[in-house]
Amino acid sequence: MVQSTEHVPVMVEEVLAHLAVGRGDTVVDGTLGGGGHARRLAEAVGDTGRVIALDRDPQAIAHARTHLSGLPIIPIEANYGDLPEVLGELGIASVRGVLLDLGLSSDQLADVSRGFSFDSPGPLDLRFNPCDGEPAWRLVNKLREKNLADLIYQYGEERRSRRIAKAIVAARRTEPIKTAAALAEVVRRAVPRSRGERIDPATRTFQALRIAVNREIDSLETALRRIPDCLAPGAALAVISFHSLEDRPVKLAFREDARLEVLTRRPIRPSEEEVLRNPRSRSAKLRVARRRP
Repeated sequence: MVQSTEHVPVMVEEVLAHLAVGRGDTVVDGTLGGGGHARRLAEAVGDTGRVIALDRDPQAIAHARTHLSGLPIIPIEANYGDLPEVLGELGIASVRGVLLDLGLSSDQLADVSRGFSFDSPGPLDLRFNPCDGEPAWRLVNKLREKNLADLIYQYGEERRSRRIAKAIVAARRTEPIKTAAALAEVVRRAVPRSRGERIDPATRTFQALRIAVNREIDSLETALRRIPDCLAPGAALAVISFHSLEDRPVKLAFREDARLEVLTRRPIRPSEEEVLRNPRSRSAKLRVARRRP
């Protein structure tokens, strides 16, 4: 069941300023989500322009078709790493800008049937597309302790991964861990929140499982190799990341790709005012590069 939410796009003014798209342009929002960035991009390109909006989540596509109708937005269920094929099917040779916002949408967090929220009583699924791959609860209940610890360490950068994996394996011997709330409780018992710790102790474990089931890093690295060829000369690629596992490949690709000129030597961070309005933006980093002539 999806609760009513209002998705707040992160650093939208900064994105618009750096993409610098205008009326009549064709631009790509590769991570449609709740549609906040797509709506503002549509306003920038006007009725004569187009926003090609991709998302792996069929619910995001359905939401866009209902709530963004009337705007020059074309919602397509696809992985942003497949952008060359998507544009080819549409007969588009190149675009004037691409945005990737790698964060979760408010709608995904609010959907108790998918397990993105730690306290969700629903299944621990964590897949962007519920028809693609296997849900996170299967990994949690079948992986050997060492493999589970390695996964949590690699994708969650969780230094207490071995303790967490041991607790998970002990808990599942009694009863399979099927819900987000159940997993969060196991992790919190294993590694209680320390004084001064801002994030929930379960955060990194959930991040690791979500990245694993969606193959997020592989998708990002594929996209960073392929998207520059979709950009018109002078067009920009903007990427908003939320943790170092995402930011590192973006930084490396922008620096080493001869097709690109880096426009942000240091990542842009949200203003203090934005963080107060939208605490989820706190960890966001925006990097932008431009296709060389």
